[in-house]
Amino acid sequence: MKITDVDVWVVNLPLVNPFTSSFETKTGETRTVVRVRTDAGVEGWGETMWGAPVAAIVRRMVPDLIGTSPFALEGFHRKQHMVPFFYGYLGYAAIAAVDVACWDAMGKATGQSVTDLLGGAVRDEVPITALITRADAPGATPADLPKAMAEHAVRVVEEGGFDAVKLKGTKDCAGDVAILRAVREALPGVDLRVDPNAAWSVPDSVRAGIALEELDLEYLEDPCVGIEGMAQVKAKVRIPLCTNMCVVRFEDFAPAMRLNAVDVIHGDVYKWGGIAATKALAAHCETFGLGMNLHSGGELGIATAAHLAVVSSTPVLSRAIDSMYYLHADDIIEPLHLEQGRLRVPSGPGLGVSVDEDKLRHYAGVNERDGDLTG
Repeated sequence: MKITDVDVWVVNLPLVNPFTSSFETKTGETRTVVRVRTDAGVEGWGETMWGAPVAAIVRRMVPDLIGTSPFALEGFHRKQHMVPFFYGYLGYAAIAAVDVACWDAMGKATGQSVTDLLGGAVRDEVPITALITRADAPGATPADLPKAMAEHAVRVVEEGGFDAVKLKGTKDCAGDVAILRAVREALPGVDLRVDPNAAWSVPDSVRAGIALEELDLEYLEDPCVGIEGMAQVKAKVRIPLCTNMCVVRFEDFAPAMRLNAVDVIHGDVYKWGGIAATKALAAHCETFGLGMNLHSGGELGIATAAHLAVVSSTPVLSRAIDSMYYLHADDIIEPLHLEQGRLRVPSGPGLGVSVDEDKLRHYAGVNERDGDLTG
């Protein structure tokens, strides 16, 4: 079985509500979608983060893909190993789009799910995290914001059945602490997390971390910049520290371990360059006694299905994962069903999802009209 064609689209899809972090507010997501077609009539679908820049990198790879087997992933990764060196995250994301499409094709060719190809399921449902941001309390004054955010968190948990809640933090460190106190008072039994995306200084991270210790957070994610900064915070704060920003490639792993900078690492198929790389990260985390979870970069259904396959087949991924999937207003597949805060792992061949090509073309047209969404 050989690859004969590779098609690439960039799509814009809306979010249900604006989503605010410490560095942006966005109302939709731009994603790159890839289809590999083979001489055996088998198609494989992939999806990854970002738009035009990643799509351009994927298109540069196409001549190297034509005539090769979707099963020949080791050779593909070896041939493209310098792409992340030149393009950073964009390079990893482009490689992951093709990687996931090939896994989907392999599963369809063999009649097996990607989960089974990865070793089989250790869980059939994956809990996801309720994500809350200050955009969820529009019009609230600073004094009223903690109460408004806590009330919103209660509604989300009651409606969605979530067991974990994550606040996207801001540069307002003291305000985030106040919000978390209000949320913890309103929801004493949930797993609670905060992620300022490295917006706090080291001194503010220490001060906030000590103040938050009484709230029994599951972890504090990327309060400050870099491995050195995280190590300083970890030395003084008893809350476990998680990162999606200072350990983002395998070259970062050893320095983080030497400095004892983190307790939990967020993987991501699209930021780490594919499914096998994410599984390798899980093995590193288990070997060194670290926790692991998955980051969300705004995945639609194809990418979410790949994340679910990885989580389903990876024992260390036992926490509620980050997923913005339920925040999208539409999808380019038949939507995955969220029930009691959990997504069921698709069981069909490959990723187990079917692409609605009419919707794909529609949202590709939206991107052609509006360009990539940047916030």
